[in-house]
Amino acid sequence: MSKAEKGRSGNLNIEQMGSLKHWGAPPSSIADELDKQAVVDCGWGRLIFGQTFRSSRQLADQLRDESLGRRDVALYSRDPQVVVSQAPQELFIDPSLTYRLNLEYAELADMVGHGIEIRPIADASDVEQVNRIYKARSMVPVRDGFFDYQSTHPELHVLLAVETASGQVVGCVTGVDHHLAFDDPDNGSSLWALAVDPQCLHAGVGEALVIALANRFKAAGRSFMDLSVMHDNEQAIRLYEKLGFFQVPVYCIKTKNAINELLYVGPKNDEELNVYAQIIVDEAYRRGIVVDIVDAAGGFFDLSLGGRTVSCRESLTDLTSAVAMSRCDDKAVTRRFLARAGLHVPEQELLKDEEQALAFLQRHQRIVIKPARGEQGIGVCVDLSEPADVRAAYALAAGFCDRVVGERFVSGDDVRIIVINDEVVAAAVRRPASVVGDGSRSIAELIQKQSRRRAAATQGESVIPMDDETERCVKDAGLTMDQVLPRSQRLKVRKTANLHTGGTLQDVTNRLHPELVKAAICGAQVLDMPLVGFDFIVPDLEGPEYAIIEANERPGLANHEPQPTAEKLLDMLFPQTALANR
Repeated sequence: MSKAEKGRSGNLNIEQMGSLKHWGAPPSSIADELDKQAVVDCGWGRLIFGQTFRSSRQLADQLRDESLGRRDVALYSRDPQVVVSQAPQELFIDPSLTYRLNLEYAELADMVGHGIEIRPIADASDVEQVNRIYKARSMVPVRDGFFDYQSTHPELHVLLAVETASGQVVGCVTGVDHHLAFDDPDNGSSLWALAVDPQCLHAGVGEALVIALANRFKAAGRSFMDLSVMHDNEQAIRLYEKLGFFQVPVYCIKTKNAINELLYVGPKNDEELNVYAQIIVDEAYRRGIVVDIVDAAGGFFDLSLGGRTVSCRESLTDLTSAVAMSRCDDKAVTRRFLARAGLHVPEQELLKDEEQALAFLQRHQRIVIKPARGEQGIGVCVDLSEPADVRAAYALAAGFCDRVVGERFVSGDDVRIIVINDEVVAAAVRRPASVVGDGSRSIAELIQKQSRRRAAATQGESVIPMDDETERCVKDAGLTMDQVLPRSQRLKVRKTANLHTGGTLQDVTNRLHPELVKAAICGAQVLDMPLVGFDFIVPDLEGPEYAIIEANERPGLANHEPQPTAEKLLDMLFPQTALANR
């Protein structure tokens, strides 16, 4: 048997390992561990080592002592069904699989791509970035003070993947050294809370973190590294098996709480909702508000509480009047209302034909052409400077709406600002879809790969179209689709920063200049919108200059982590639940 085959088979004596023998009497090797009741605080919850508990009652009681808002995990339990029977209304066996990597035989070369650094967590600001990623992935954030705690607990290893150019944390993983935690006779370790920023442009970040943690534990002399993965996460399972992990008979026990609800009650009837509707529905469920899915494909649902029902389509609700909605629906009308209020908007003109569009280009040199009505960036062409491109853009926009708008192009960052109930609750810089070269793939291949990653991160809502507009952007950069992009070179492949065409969001809520906040709130009041998403172009996020280019009556509330967008919407719709939420 080759070394690789031994590593994959594990070459293990299950009945002699406390981490694997999950039935009957414990093996003699852990006789001295049975009263340790070992628990490790991982920040998002506790890892409870079931093999260190003498009785199922003791383990059940430990799980029932879970703190509010945390997600404890009991692993390596003997007779897990018996543990659950001690409190069947409070505990359940998690539908996950446990995989093990035999570190003795593992030979994993560090896989750090160009532009990415793997390093330990360094300070409290790193924790903020980790929590941003966890919230974006619907995971439990780590508690306040966790950085100081883990820095004095050597059994905890928190590794970060950092983009070297920006210093941004784009991935994280937690490791637990079982030997340091409780003198584990099996000499094990485990991997937890692996997460990659859904906005990350770099491939292989998760794999690099797994390898880095495995090599760290191997260097420390540990025998194996375990991890828990949902049974239906086929992509992750394929990755782990490729790295040499194999499944072992270990089961997770968790408490029945709001965080774990889907794991023990099964899928709700709204599983087909898109991410923008789902974020609101999940918050409603959490508050005890009744949800009735009217049309999942269209994002229509009703929310009911105390005899009152509010009909919604994603973030658009009954509270928005038809008149207010019409002010946002037509881009020319929106501009007139905002301009009359003294808010800054770019020059705009309704274009009757191509000749008028070319005359508009002649006056402004760089322009935007878009349908007067529409959403999700459909039919919008940005930063046009050539007559041929203007003609093509006019024809495209006219195909979506009988009224076409020309607008002076404004340079700067594209910032989406969400206003709910006259309060700015979130602001994010919207970046156009981009790819990073690896020195081997063509631009077309990079676009397709990045598009798949964006689709996976947004439940299919964000993809990069392989259309004429994408080809124009590549051509404007002096490149072609079949060219290989040099390693680490970044290329914008769309001009618009719309999420639906592969754009990404970076939270900047706390960096907005007060004038931008004031303008957004004034705009919402002028349009009489209880909830609205404005698209600002700003030369400097922390400066007062701006131009409002659009208002969206149904902005997506997802991907604005860590800002509480859905929470603020529910506070407005059902204010009686706001106090309980806080």
